[in-house]
Parts: sequence; C-alpha cells; structure tokens
Amino acid sequence: QVQLQESGPGLVKPSQMLSLTCTVSGGSITTMYYRWSWIRQPPGKGLEWMGAIAYDGYIYLSPSLKSRTSISRDTSKNQFSLQLRSVTPEDTAVYYCQASILGLTYWGQGTQVTVSS
Repeated sequence: QVQLQESGPGLVKPSQMLSLTCTVSGGSITTMYYRWSWIRQPPGKGLEWMGAIAYDGYIYLSPSLKSRTSISRDTSKNQFSLQLRSVTPEDTAVYYCQASILGLTYWGQGTQVTVSS
C-alpha cells in the first residue's frame, strides 16, 4: 500500500516561499496512472486542491494559485514537492499530499504550516 509523508518547515514568514516535500513509499511515483497532489485546509475552511504532478511528469495547477505555485519531483528519491511563493497569513493551513489512481486515494497525515512574522 502506498504511504505518503509530508515534510517541511512549520513556520514561514510572510512574503517568503513555502517548500514542502512528500516522500512516497510502497510504490513508485512513476507508476502509470498515478496522480500526486497537494491539498490544503485552512483553519475553519474546507479542503483546497492546489495542484498535482502525474506519473508521466505532467503538471496540473489550480488556476487560483497558479501564479505562485510550482510542483516538481525527484524520481531518484521517490519524492514530489510543492513551492508556494509570496506567502501571506491566508496561506496558513494543514498541507496534505495525496496519491490517486482509478478512484483510490491515499493521504499523508498532513503538516501544519503557519505563516507569521
């Protein structure tokens, strides 16, 4: 079974860049049809899909975040990453990485990121 683990700083200053990495075990990020996503949940709000990278490297980004977001992967480490630029306190959220394939989804446990000076 695929397992995912987010890692990164829990505190980021406004205007800086937020960088998170998701380490995948139990499966390869290049396995056909998998899509690897970043999803966040601000306090008191619902889940927000931010973007994804597919098994073939194709990248999908949320239109509302596209100007500030980058997603990349390191196949040698079986990891994929999120970079969110110019953060504000509104970017404070629990950030999740997720794997999806043919209707199945696997989630990381989530990591709290707070944007504050």
